[in-house]
Amino acid sequence: MRVKDASRFRLRVLPVIALLLLLPAISYGQAVIKVNDNISVRFGALVQAWADAAQNPTTKGYAENLFLRRMRILISGTLSPSVSFFFQTDNPNLGKAPKALGSGFLTQDAYLEWKPRSNAFMLDAGLMLPPFCRDCLGSAGALLSLDYNSWSFLASGPTQSSVGRDTGFQAKGYLAGGHFEYRAALLQGVRVPATTTPAPGSSIARNGFRITARGQYDVWDTETGYVYPEVYFGNKRILAIGGGLDHQQDFKAYTVDGQLSVPVAKNAFNGILTLYSFDGGTTFAAIPEQKDAALQAGFYLAPMKVMPFVRYERQSFKASASKPNDNNREQLGLAWYSSGNNFNIKAAYTRVDPRTGRTTNQYTVQTQFFYY
Repeated sequence: MRVKDASRFRLRVLPVIALLLLLPAISYGQAVIKVNDNISVRFGALVQAWADAAQNPTTKGYAENLFLRRMRILISGTLSPSVSFFFQTDNPNLGKAPKALGSGFLTQDAYLEWKPRSNAFMLDAGLMLPPFCRDCLGSAGALLSLDYNSWSFLASGPTQSSVGRDTGFQAKGYLAGGHFEYRAALLQGVRVPATTTPAPGSSIARNGFRITARGQYDVWDTETGYVYPEVYFGNKRILAIGGGLDHQQDFKAYTVDGQLSVPVAKNAFNGILTLYSFDGGTTFAAIPEQKDAALQAGFYLAPMKVMPFVRYERQSFKASASKPNDNNREQLGLAWYSSGNNFNIKAAYTRVDPRTGRTTNQYTVQTQFFYY
């Protein structure tokens, strides 16, 4: 055999040999590679393809798009009995106008978690979701309606966050037999250059870090994990009541929320209510003082594997004589769960009624593949 041919042969055979060696360590049902009793790596993926038509308020015409709303790769694992990690990439809105197929992936989440003894106390460090509201911490692969609430990541831009995520440290834990969960995070937030001269008396002179915190009590079944499922298929009885805060300098925001997920015969009801209060103050003038609300509800029909769902949102600004008081959004949809959250198709109609301008309509169909 010639040297060149031998090299090609080795290049083809070596990956096959490596795969055969790894097969005994790959768990059936999950893409997990176990190196030893302490070190393991788990893989997953989320793909959401959208067909979307959004109406222009001026021309009344529709902007039509075929794109990937989310395309994520998930990697998690353990490094020791007390240290684990989570890493997730995303290439959001790939192909949506203005089309930029070469935009590339971004780092969605990347953090280490240290659990010294039990679930009562854990410490996270890295890029993560601020613990502000239940919908803010909802799993993108298990959302009740078509997407997150419109107000869940309202502070993302002003706080210079990335898709709602911020860098920093978070302490969390589960108490009362796992029924009470707490999360408290010290995050980077907005940073002001040292050369910037603050206005006299401005709180920005201290350039304090961003503080977010959340507490939740599960009355019936308990929940754990980085994110929450918003849809249960009758496999759990959930009554979760929580509240959160987000604060930096003169900016302050609060939430109160609750999720109810209960089996009904062989079917299931899922509902989430979120109440928001925002005041950007002098720190974030782009966030006027407001009180917002979002209600989502769906009823899963197990024999047909379908779930009709609705979402109603209201954004109420502080009353003034110079502007109307609120924005309203309504969404009506239907989901077909062929394989639960692993594979499903959703279709939704959304009506946007802004405080200024004309009411518009939006039609969306989503196909989802999720494995983790």
